[in-house]
Amino acid sequence: MEGMDVDLDPELMQKFSCLGTTDKDVLISEFQRLLGFQLNPAGCAFFLDMTNWNLQAAIGAYYDFESPNISVPSMAFVEDVTIGEGESIPPDTQFIKTWRIQNSGAEAWPPGVCLKYVGGDQFGHVNMVTVRSLEPQEVADVSVQMCSPSRAGMYQGQWRMCTATGLYYGDVIWVILSVEVGGLLGVTQQLSSFETEFNTQPHRKESPVP
Repeated sequence: MEGMDVDLDPELMQKFSCLGTTDKDVLISEFQRLLGFQLNPAGCAFFLDMTNWNLQAAIGAYYDFESPNISVPSMAFVEDVTIGEGESIPPDTQFIKTWRIQNSGAEAWPPGVCLKYVGGDQFGHVNMVTVRSLEPQEVADVSVQMCSPSRAGMYQGQWRMCTATGLYYGDVIWVILSVEVGGLLGVTQQLSSFETEFNTQPHRKESPVP
């Protein structure tokens, strides 16, 4: 990974070694900051715990883990399946955002990967969805239930794939949403789901009137 050449301030590391702090939250947040927020707190805690909460050793362990001989999963964004560019949606409307993604690497994804909200507008309460482990070059659709903001305007949020140990990988996936009072997207999605539901109902033949 590119991060191998990160130049960590030796004086800063020395200060932390001398601190001998036992406050795990402080160590986790400092570890996260030094790595440029590549890892979530749980991932930081994993490496710190592995090295008996020695910050310097944990940084070393992280870069050993991330070294080129250990492959990081690969993911490429393919296309927006729903809510593409130019589509608008009314305020306060439930909708499903679907992206098509691909395992662009040479190895299957590890188990336990998920797609996580990482920044910008969130559109509802869902901040993570689990994704099945894709085989090399396999393509899949990932959907998240969302809700549009109550005010008209342009909104955007970012999501990324993440491993079970908290390592983010692959392309940043965007949700770009145009909220307009006359937006049609929510209505078309609702109509298509109604149609699907209607078409799955058993049709009764009307008996002829005598």
